[in-house]
Amino acid sequence: MFMSKAVSRLSRKRPPSEIHDNDVRASSSQQNATGTSKWAISLESLLEDPEGVKYFRDFLKREFSEENVLFWLACEEFKNIQDKKLLRDKAQQIYNTFLCSKAATQVNVEGQSRLSESMLAQPHPFMFQKLQEQIFTLMKYDSYNRFLKSDLCQQIKRQEESGKNSPDSDESVPKRASRIYNR
Repeated sequence: MFMSKAVSRLSRKRPPSEIHDNDVRASSSQQNATGTSKWAISLESLLEDPEGVKYFRDFLKREFSEENVLFWLACEEFKNIQDKKLLRDKAQQIYNTFLCSKAATQVNVEGQSRLSESMLAQPHPFMFQKLQEQIFTLMKYDSYNRFLKSDLCQQIKRQEESGKNSPDSDESVPKRASRIYNR
């Protein structure tokens, strides 16, 4: 089965046994998509774009569920840590911030009660994987769709379209000034 670049990058960080609904080759129009059109392809595409993540976080903050994307991002960062001490520190930070009963930004996932503090002493890069997948699924089937339909996303889309439709959008300011003043 062919995989798109986006899924390939994301799946490198996941155990190989997982199959995702985007495990097909992306069309060339999807590979060249930018901004809101790229974000609309999939939640994975949105989460790969720093600007998309910024707007998605703003949206989730308004919905009082920003902790979901923050947890997902923290887990992505956690998977890439090589240093054992740093891995242990980050595991404790993720647990304290998102999973323990006293966490101010606690995420609502099944199985967090099975994650004991004793497990934090011997962390491994995929120890939060199942919990991260739950949050991803929650975002994918709930907040992601609302984000795409939100006033915020629609406003960004209109701004992109008005910028692309402008006849001067590909011209530099000096070139445009020269063309205008030399008529």
